[in-house]
Amino acid sequence: QAPRDHIRAFPLHELPECFGLHENANITFARNETYALFDAMLLLMPKDNTAGKDGGPTPDEILQALAQGMIDTMPVKSEHFRFGLPFLVDEVGELYPTDYNESMNTVLTQELLRFNSVIKVLRSTLQQLVLAVKGLIVMSADLETVANAFLEGKVPALWLKACYPSRKPLGSFFDDFMRRLTFLQKWIDDGPPPVFWLPGFFFTQSFLTGTLQNYARKHQVAIDTLRWDYFVRLDHPANKADDGCFIDGLFLDGGAWDLTDNVLCEQAPKVLFETMPVIQLLPILTTQFAVKPGDYPCPLYKTSERKGTLSTTGHSTNFVMQITVPSNMEEAHWVKRSVALLTMLDD
Repeated sequence: QAPRDHIRAFPLHELPECFGLHENANITFARNETYALFDAMLLLMPKDNTAGKDGGPTPDEILQALAQGMIDTMPVKSEHFRFGLPFLVDEVGELYPTDYNESMNTVLTQELLRFNSVIKVLRSTLQQLVLAVKGLIVMSADLETVANAFLEGKVPALWLKACYPSRKPLGSFFDDFMRRLTFLQKWIDDGPPPVFWLPGFFFTQSFLTGTLQNYARKHQVAIDTLRWDYFVRLDHPANKADDGCFIDGLFLDGGAWDLTDNVLCEQAPKVLFETMPVIQLLPILTTQFAVKPGDYPCPLYKTSERKGTLSTTGHSTNFVMQITVPSNMEEAHWVKRSVALLTMLDD
């Protein structure tokens, strides 16, 4: 009887700690279940063109306001975006010509070209959606899909196909997109920043390769003999790095950063993500790199989905690189915690 009573005393739901997880894993699980429920409810929500009983706006009015607001926020040319949207890459190229000793000029112009493609898709879709809602053109199947996504607060699949990976809702996605354009415009106006906002890049690997190229040409070494070393900075440098680069804008998922000992540590209860301090990426010879006890090779992903596909360049569309960070625990502990760095959150 005693064994049975002991078994009956077990909790109905196992605690995350039983599996080596942090207590915050319960919050993540509950949040994912809630999002799945909301997605199912949105699929069942009726879609009609009549206003509610309280006299609220109709779906057509909502669509027109959303689309027109985005068009106004993304002007063809303004005092701030003086090189226009899409960017006038040829004019920017005169300010930042191709230079053997400065690969960042090429990185900048390539990024502008990539973002120009996205700007064209977004503006064309928004303009057509406004005309279709007004009844001036036919609402095609693609536009209807975009309209349904807008009403559900989601990013249209047509946009995601032409864009970088993102799991943000529609409003946050557009705000993040405009922030990226502002980051590039500030680069054009003021020159390369001392600390690069890594999430602002469309193709992050081109920036990393360009930085390695600068170091290889400066020190006359073969680029394929180089790799990255990593140093977490608790300050915010005012000047660019002599070698390598400073990056910020990353988020730590599954762990936290001890600002006293400058090491990886456990999350605080109910805090799922933490902002990572500035990281210095320093190119070194592969033979000089050594893993110290407690070091954790933390994977860096663009989104929390933590998976991607191989692009035509051979790079993953989501995984970026591994950043080795110091800690006071074994690597296996952080692997169980699923600790990773992200360039953007889902909200």
